[in-house]
Amino acid sequence: MSAPVPNNREQVMHDNDFIVSKTDTKGKITYCNEIFMKMAKMEESQLLGKPHSIVRHPDMPKIVFKLLWNKIQQGEEIFAYVKNLAADGSYYWVFANVTPSYDNNNNIIGYYSVRIKPNPKALDEVIKPLYEKLRALETSGGMAASEAHLNQLLKEKGVSYDEFIVTIQTSY
Repeated sequence: MSAPVPNNREQVMHDNDFIVSKTDTKGKITYCNEIFMKMAKMEESQLLGKPHSIVRHPDMPKIVFKLLWNKIQQGEEIFAYVKNLAADGSYYWVFANVTPSYDNNNNIIGYYSVRIKPNPKALDEVIKPLYEKLRALETSGGMAASEAHLNQLLKEKGVSYDEFIVTIQTSY
């Protein structure tokens, strides 16, 4: 399957939708629910065993995924706004929570993600402009430039990344 070409068609999650997936420690999909398949416009056979990045939209700043991987590999959960790319080139935004899954010996054996409809006001007023800025910085100065900008923003607001993300989801 060749990579889809992004277009400007947006899909919007329903208020009560939950996208659920599980991956192994390398990010390969081991489970996906019906809503994930519907939004991604792919069959289960097209998703299972594939890297979760199969739905990564090129508009996403790389720093967001660096933060995500750093946190979950350390056994921490993370919340993030993510723009995903469907097989037909359409896109959809999610508010994601990703947590590690453990075996009986407390070893990380994979990751579990639940995504809900993001707060549209938070997307429009905070996330979209921020992600656009981060992507521009990554283009001109690499991921270090976008990371520095994000860290400065959090420092100015006096909050952690998690506090920032959860607050804008619930307060807008």
